[in-house]
Amino acid sequence: MRYFIHLAYNGTNYCGWQTQPDLPTVQLTLEQALGTLLRQPIAIVGCGRTDTGVHASDFYAHCDLPDNTDTGNLVFKLNSFLPADIAIYDIFPVKDNAHARFDATARTYQYRVSDRRLPFLQGLYSRIYFHPDLDLMNQGAEILMQYDDFTSFAKLHTQVKTNICHLTHARWTQEGDLLVFTITSNRFLRNMVRSVTGTLLDVGRGKLSLDGLREIIERKDRCAAGVSMPPQGLFLTKVEYPEDIHNYCLNA
Repeated sequence: MRYFIHLAYNGTNYCGWQTQPDLPTVQLTLEQALGTLLRQPIAIVGCGRTDTGVHASDFYAHCDLPDNTDTGNLVFKLNSFLPADIAIYDIFPVKDNAHARFDATARTYQYRVSDRRLPFLQGLYSRIYFHPDLDLMNQGAEILMQYDDFTSFAKLHTQVKTNICHLTHARWTQEGDLLVFTITSNRFLRNMVRSVTGTLLDVGRGKLSLDGLREIIERKDRCAAGVSMPPQGLFLTKVEYPEDIHNYCLNA
């Protein structure tokens, strides 16, 4: 029977989500825990592939488990077995063909920066050494919303068929000592959010004009965009699915 696993993780100690040879990853850690507890190999598929050091406060993966699995007990055992930087919120049945990655309709990321030294948030934000103009960065975010080809912000030499993304939200907010950039789209390109964030910060510090931002987007050239921000400030904060993916009926 197909199940979704709802989880969160602090990515500081992991080389991203996806399993890599001889490297610690969230996927490998979770698969090993499931295999140990269920005494059989369990393969899981995540809703995306976060990079080294990137965090997720809302993440889904799917796997096939034995029909008689007590998911409530399994959640309890996993949270007792896994390291403290991974939390399992729920495991629930879904349609037999449900796919954590391909069925997702939207994802939301947040990037967090501060111009202050925040010792209790180390590893959970990126330090900047200037005070950016929030209004200017939001004007830049509005410009982003007018486009759908984000080639200028995509990691080079990846195997994607298109660089088209349909943004539905992009905005900076002040949250205490943090400046938080929130962006939602049906899909994201590799390294896109960190590159967009770095470019908007260039706008906020007066290094790049709004017309210059338009020119960068329209050039469709990664070398034209700003620097990619470090991974520790990036969080996957929401993954959305069609409502009927959760409406599994045992009698169907």
